[in-house]
Amino acid sequence: MKIRLICVGKLSLAWIKEGADEYAARLKRHFTLEIIELKEEKGGRRGDTASLLRREGERILAKVPEQAFVVVLDERGKQLGSERLAELLGEQMLHGGRPWCLVIGGPYGLDPAVRTRANLLLSLSKMTFTHQMARLFLLEQLYRSSTILRNEPYHNQ
Repeated sequence: MKIRLICVGKLSLAWIKEGADEYAARLKRHFTLEIIELKEEKGGRRGDTASLLRREGERILAKVPEQAFVVVLDERGKQLGSERLAELLGEQMLHGGRPWCLVIGGPYGLDPAVRTRANLLLSLSKMTFTHQMARLFLLEQLYRSSTILRNEPYHNQ
């Protein structure tokens, strides 16, 4: 199964980049993984964020495959446990194998059009994380899901 991760912004902190690279490499043992980094829009003055988000949103949506199951990280999204995320991934693999496209917005969030395209709005936590940390946590959870599906000993129940 193919997984595409679309992220606004690059990883600038070495420790996050190392962790994200580690989990991406592990995940590639089980899935085809493509990570697309889009440049952050500049000029997020107060009151002007709507046009900034619209421009980012257009670039995000241009990278979303038409047939993909789209998961958008959003603070107002549904919170799932690791087992439920694995179950959802397994269901998608079993029933059609549509590629997954996951989206992480930038520091100002996401354009409403991106949320509208989502098949699932997913929240990692009620807490707020930087978009860089969100990428690390999401990659770890995707890897954890893959080990749950394969009955590998990474996930302790």
